[in-house]
Amino acid sequence: MPRKKREKTGDAKWMQTFSDMTTLLLTMFIALFSMATISPGKFQQAVVSLQNVFEGQPIGVLVGGRSISEEPLITSNPGIRQELLKIIEDEKYKGKITIEETDKGTIISMRDIAFFRPGSAELTAEAKDLLYRIGTIILEHTSNAIEIYGFTDDQPVLPSSVYPSNWHLSAARAASVVNFFTTELKNRRFVEKMAEINSGQFDIDYFYNSDRFFPIGEGDSEIAKEISLLRSEIDSRKSIAFDHFTEGELNSAQLQQIERELENEYNTRLNELRQKYRRIDILILRQRVR
Repeated sequence: MPRKKREKTGDAKWMQTFSDMTTLLLTMFIALFSMATISPGKFQQAVVSLQNVFEGQPIGVLVGGRSISEEPLITSNPGIRQELLKIIEDEKYKGKITIEETDKGTIISMRDIAFFRPGSAELTAEAKDLLYRIGTIILEHTSNAIEIYGFTDDQPVLPSSVYPSNWHLSAARAASVVNFFTTELKNRRFVEKMAEINSGQFDIDYFYNSDRFFPIGEGDSEIAKEISLLRSEIDSRKSIAFDHFTEGELNSAQLQQIERELENEYNTRLNELRQKYRRIDILILRQRVR
């Protein structure tokens, strides 16, 4: 009786499936462990990068943005926009804060607010309160580079001032805002978010890194341009009134009355300009670093 041929038995097929499952489980646990200690900023970057890949878009440099050509997180994120609107619509600041999109990024302009005492670069309590509210929103939800612009009005610095010019004073004011963000605000947030910091859920050094801030002094150049336009307008209206006088449409008393009214208008609008330049601008650049 012929002997039956023994069938060849290959490697167990379940081994391949078991090996794949083991590898996937190991990968999952490594990912869970790494996410348990990742900072919010880095986690946000990872999410955006993955989203861009799946959408077929190039990875952008904005945390929370889609690409360098699109809006930064500060305006595209509804939650952040709503938080800023709460401040803008506050009766205390109504009409004093504006948000504008430019090619460089998002500008938050705060005007007609007593940020500093005349001739000083020391922040007032009112200024610190506003900068705290805005700073915690824009600093802890982006990692973009930020430029801080300081201004002065047209009045020259006093001879006794430590600042040689308005340009020096405005630069010191911008630096004071940066210093507030990187020291006073950072220390305050460290206390307020201590539990999250200790658990690794919030990396305060990531958001309050001094390398992302750039103070810039504008001096009195901006207000000087507006004063020049205002002066030209008033002088032009005076010239028109004088033409009416020479043509006999006005008498001497009427001409003098118009000139006095125009000078009063000039002084009123000049004071309004000076109030407007109690000002700080914050520009959130579209790039993360320079």
